[in-house]
Amino acid sequence: MRIDLHTHTTASDGLLDAPALIAEASTRGVGLLAISDHDTTASVDAAIDAGRNAGVEVWPAVELSCDVEAGEVHVLGYFVDHRLPWFQALLDRLRAGRLHRAERMVERLAALGARVDFAHVAELAGGGAIGRPQAFERYIGRQGPAYVERLKVAPAEAVTILRAAGGLAVLAHPGWARNDELISGLVASGLDGIEVYYPDHTPSLVSHYAALARQHGLLVTGGTDFHGGDLATRVVVGSQYVPEEIIPPLREAAGKRRASAEAPVVALAVG
Repeated sequence: MRIDLHTHTTASDGLLDAPALIAEASTRGVGLLAISDHDTTASVDAAIDAGRNAGVEVWPAVELSCDVEAGEVHVLGYFVDHRLPWFQALLDRLRAGRLHRAERMVERLAALGARVDFAHVAELAGGGAIGRPQAFERYIGRQGPAYVERLKVAPAEAVTILRAAGGLAVLAHPGWARNDELISGLVASGLDGIEVYYPDHTPSLVSHYAALARQHGLLVTGGTDFHGGDLATRVVVGSQYVPEEIIPPLREAAGKRRASAEAPVVALAVG
């Protein structure tokens, strides 16, 4: 059975909607898949329904985008209770902040002489989260002239949020940052696991992060970070090797986790 615990749909910045993604996964022999869109769970229920018909088990998940001084960090949340009102309100706030940020970026681009129509940008996004696929990295990258700070969640806050929502908090693609101190700090905040198996991780990085997981008693996950087309890792769904033996510990840990009755106290800030 192929396993893919990191995929995206049109609800955020993927190219396939939930039914199409499940159909593609089924065709490629994926038996277990997690929908982990950025800051939204809008595709989870549709994916679960489609998966039930296609024989693909779907885990509810989400990927929270976090900021650190050196750049950006992503934290995955598995088995989150996506129906919690406070959790959806928080995700709504994050997406609203992203929308406002996109509007301000378009304004700055216009001031720089780059004519961009925000309504067209929103149309291209198709109702999903508006992000970099709809613009140019040279303008809106962190050092770009039209870059605008966004509503921020620190990695430790993301861990708190995901655990309070009944989920398992997992650091995504740690090979991006290669910051082992970050992992140690997040373990103290309650991090549950790290994404070891990932297309951009070399065999030496896989071994390194598997050893770190053992050292800190962390769960192990893996996936393609599938977006479709030439986005992100540019690989097909289910193509990343993920060993089946990592699944029982994840199920066991999820069974022990209970959602918090109260929303965590998190102060989201800009700048």
